[in-house]
Amino acid sequence: MDTITGIPGSEAWTVIQPILKGWSSDRKYFIEDKEGQKRLLRLSDRETYDRKREEYEMIQRVNPLDFPMSRAVDFGITTQGENIYMLLTWVEGRPLEECLLSFTEQEQYRLGTEAGGILKRIHSIPNYEDLSGWEDRMKQKILDKIKEYEHCPYRIPGDEAALAYVRGNIGLIVDTHKVYQHRDFHIGNLIYTSEGRIGVIDFNRSGSGDYVEEFYKLQSFDRERSLAFAQGKLDGYFGGPPPESFWKRLAVYVAFASLSSIQWAIPYGQEDIEGMQARCELALADYEQFTRVIPGWYRPFWRKD
Repeated sequence: MDTITGIPGSEAWTVIQPILKGWSSDRKYFIEDKEGQKRLLRLSDRETYDRKREEYEMIQRVNPLDFPMSRAVDFGITTQGENIYMLLTWVEGRPLEECLLSFTEQEQYRLGTEAGGILKRIHSIPNYEDLSGWEDRMKQKILDKIKEYEHCPYRIPGDEAALAYVRGNIGLIVDTHKVYQHRDFHIGNLIYTSEGRIGVIDFNRSGSGDYVEEFYKLQSFDRERSLAFAQGKLDGYFGGPPPESFWKRLAVYVAFASLSSIQWAIPYGQEDIEGMQARCELALADYEQFTRVIPGWYRPFWRKD
C-alpha cells in the first residue's frame, strides 16, 4: 500500500490504491478508511492551485443536483506544501464503457437519454460569469490550433475538407448560449451504478462556454462505442431530435477537434496518436467530408414507445 501523509484524516486510511487510467496529470488514488468509507483522492502540483480550486468549486456547484456523482469532501494544500489535494466521494459501480455493450440496444438508448438529461441539468445551473468576448477568443483558439495541426507530422489524407469547413463556418460561433460545462462528458467518465443509474466523475476539465461545444466528444468517444447510447444522449438532452442550428455549430467543433486532437495526442505516444487519427477518419466519413452537418450515424429511430 502506498503511503500518503499531510492530509487531514489520512492516518485512518487503510487502503490506498493508485488509479492509472486516464489522461489527467493528477495522481489519483482509491481510498478506504477504517470505517469503510470510500473516497477518491486527486493530488496535483502546487502551481495548479487556482485551476484546481476552480474545479473543486465547480464540483460544489453541481453537487446539489440529484444524480450519482463525485461529491466534494475536502480541498487544500498538504502540510509539506508540495501538493494540492482534492478528496471526493467514490462513485460505486462499473465504468460504463466497459459494460454498456452487454445491454440491449434499447437499454443502451435509455442510458443515453439519462446521460443527456443529466448534462441538461448541469447546463441549467445559472451562470453569472462575465463571458463577454468568449466567441472571439474561441474562434482565435480554433484557428490557431488547426494552423498548428497543419504543421504537425501526423496529418491524415482528406483533412483539407475538415480544414476548409472550419475556416468557412467559424462565423457560426456567435451569440452562443453559455453554460457551466463538464467539458469531458463522454462514456469514459460515466459510471453504471448498482441501481442501474448513470454516475458522473472527472470534472477536472470543467469551465464555462458554449453548450454546443460540450457535445463534440460524443462523436469522438460515445459514437464509436454505441450508436444507441449516442443517439439517446442527444434525444435525452433535447427531448427529441436536436435543432438544425445545433448541428451546424457542432460540425465546426467536431471538425476542429478531430484535427487538433491528433496533435494533442503526440506527447502520449504512437498508440494514442493512431487512435485520434482513426477517430478523425471516422468523423470525415460520418460527415461525408463535411458536406453534411448531421452525421450519417444519427437516426432518431430509437425513440420507441
